[in-house]
Amino acid sequence: MIIILKQNVQPEDTVTLRQALSRRGVVVQDIAGDTPMLGLAGDLSELSEDDVARHGCVDKIVRVREPYKLAGRSFHPEDSVFDISGRLVGGGNFAVIAGPCSVESEEQILSVARDVKGAGANFLRGGAFKPRTSPYAFSGLGLDGLELLKLARGKTGLPIVTEIMSPEYLDQFAEDVDVIQIGARNMQNFTLLRQVGALKKPVLLKRGLSSTLDELLMAAEHVMAGGAREIMLCERGIRTFETATRNTLDLSAVPVLKARSHLPVIIDPSHATGFWHLVEPMALAAAACGADGLIIEVHNHPEAALCDGAQSVTPQVFRRIMGKVERIREAIAS
Repeated sequence: MIIILKQNVQPEDTVTLRQALSRRGVVVQDIAGDTPMLGLAGDLSELSEDDVARHGCVDKIVRVREPYKLAGRSFHPEDSVFDISGRLVGGGNFAVIAGPCSVESEEQILSVARDVKGAGANFLRGGAFKPRTSPYAFSGLGLDGLELLKLARGKTGLPIVTEIMSPEYLDQFAEDVDVIQIGARNMQNFTLLRQVGALKKPVLLKRGLSSTLDELLMAAEHVMAGGAREIMLCERGIRTFETATRNTLDLSAVPVLKARSHLPVIIDPSHATGFWHLVEPMALAAAACGADGLIIEVHNHPEAALCDGAQSVTPQVFRRIMGKVERIREAIAS
C-alpha cells in the first residue's frame, strides 16, 4: 500500500500517522519524490483503507500488487546505493568481490587477497563454512577460516564476504563479517533469512538453483522484513537441461531484476559456468548488460585447490578480466 499525502502536510501530522501505523505492526517507509508519500509493508490484512483515510493528512491510497514491497521499486523508485566499509555498491558503482572458494591456509588467503586488491577488487570473498554435495568433500575450516579472513582484511583493508550456514554462528558473523552471504541452497531458508536480516548488516543473497526471480525477490523481502536494508541480489546460474556448463547463467535476470527492484544485482560467472576459461566472457557480458558487480573465484594455485579449482581463475587472469571489464563499462557509458 502506498499513501499519498497532501502537499501541505504538516510534519507533526506525518509523525502522528507513522506512529499510528507502527502500532499496528506495519513497516512504514518514506518514498522519495516531489509528492510526499509513504510505503506500507508487512501484514496489512487487518488494516483497512478507512483506517488510513481517516487521518486528515492523507490524500490518496494506492494498492501495490507486487508481494515484495520493501525490495520492489514501487516504494523505492531510485536505485539503492550502499556504502559498505567505504565501498559504494549500486547506482552506477561497480563492485567486484574476489577470492578463493574456500579459505585453506594463511599463506593462501593472504596471497590471493593481496593479488585481487592489486587488480582492483573491492571486497574479499572466501568460504569458511562450505556447503558441499558430498559429505566427504572438504567443507571449510569453520571459525579458523573466519579468523584467517579477518587477518587478510587487517593486512589489505578489503571488507570480507563469507557464507553463513547455521544460526549457530549469527553472533560471530554480526561481529566479524562485513557482508553476510546467503547461499543458493539457503535462499528459501526463511527462518535463517529473517535471523540474518535482524542483524541489519549487508547481505549478498544468491539465487536458488531452481528459483524464479520472483522467488529471489521474495527471499530478499524476508531479509528486509527482518530489518536489513543493504541487500545485493546475486545471479549464479540456474539448473537446466544443459550439461555443457555447471549451471546456466541467466543474464536476462539483470534487466528483469533491475526493472522490478532497486537492489543491486551481482553476477557470479564462476559458479554459473564451472570452468575458469568461461569466467572471462561471462564477466564481460555481465558488465555489458548492466550488472552492478561481479563475484569471481580466484586461487593462486587452482590445480591444487581443495574446492572448485576448475572454475577458479589465477590472479593473472583476474587482472586481465578486470582490465577488460573496465573497458566494457567505459564503452557502454559513452
